[in-house]
Amino acid sequence: MTAWTGDELDRIGTADELHIAPLRPDGTLRNPVTIWVVRHDDDLYVRSYRGPGGAWFRGAVARHAGHIQAGGVDKDVTFTEEADPTMNDQIDAAYRAKYHDYSHTYVDPMVTPEARSTTLKLTPRA
Repeated sequence: MTAWTGDELDRIGTADELHIAPLRPDGTLRNPVTIWVVRHDDDLYVRSYRGPGGAWFRGAVARHAGHIQAGGVDKDVTFTEEADPTMNDQIDAAYRAKYHDYSHTYVDPMVTPEARSTTLKLTPRA
């Protein structure tokens, strides 16, 4: 398994937005969607604002692979679903801390049970 470099973690983790493009069944990339990303320790996580019905999320869990761009980093990634409630509590805190300057209108939906159910860990693909 490939790991993020410290520089990649810093650049992606501090970027306000991330462009995510899951793979289609034919192996091509879907059109990128702009979402939020958070860092927790040496890992990066994303969630679907729209919950499990979000199109990008459905594509990500169907193929478990795609491409991201953020903070000047362009990377092929794998998507792993995060189901650990303790980890999700920490990811909630990371969303609240990173995006505290945004209205609760945007942050609160990112920490609901529906959004938590869509937490994906991003891992670089070799």
